[in-house]
This record gives sequence, C-alpha cells and structure tokens, in this order.
Amino acid sequence: MQKDIYEKLISFLLGASWAIVLVGALVVFKTFLSFSFSFALLATVFYVIVSLFLILLLDSFGVNKARLREAKKQTELLEKIYEEKSKSIS
Repeated sequence: MQKDIYEKLISFLLGASWAIVLVGALVVFKTFLSFSFSFALLATVFYVIVSLFLILLLDSFGVNKARLREAKKQTELLEKIYEEKSKSIS
C-alpha cells in the first residue's frame, strides 16, 4: 500500500521522536547528575513522560488520518447502496 506524503512525514517524525527521547534522556541524566543522582533520575523521568506524551500526540495524527480514510470508504459505500435502493424503488 502506498503512503501519501502526510503518512511518510508522520512516520519519519515518529522515528525521529523516539531517537530524540532516547538521546535526550541520556543527556538530561548526565546533565543533572552533577546535582544529585535522585534529582537526575527525577528530571529524566519527567523528560521521558513529557516526550512520550508528545509522541502519543503525534501518533494520534496518524490514527485520525486512518479513521478519516475509513469514514470516506464507508460513506462511498453507503452512497452506492442508497443510489441502488432509490433506483429500485422508482
């Protein structure tokens, strides 16, 4: 199945986002490690939670696109059924 440019962009951004989460968590941990281990761990967990929420938001764009595509297919089928029924009644 061919993906349109929107789906390709969403897929790319999702992959890049996961890479940013992993590398960013390491950077945040190492940055705050000079303060204390517990503070570094807390900052890293907070960073990961916020990042995962943003990834979830990005993934919802792809899900809504798929939902819209399915709704269009169903609408088209219902319109065909309606046309056939209205012709048979007349």
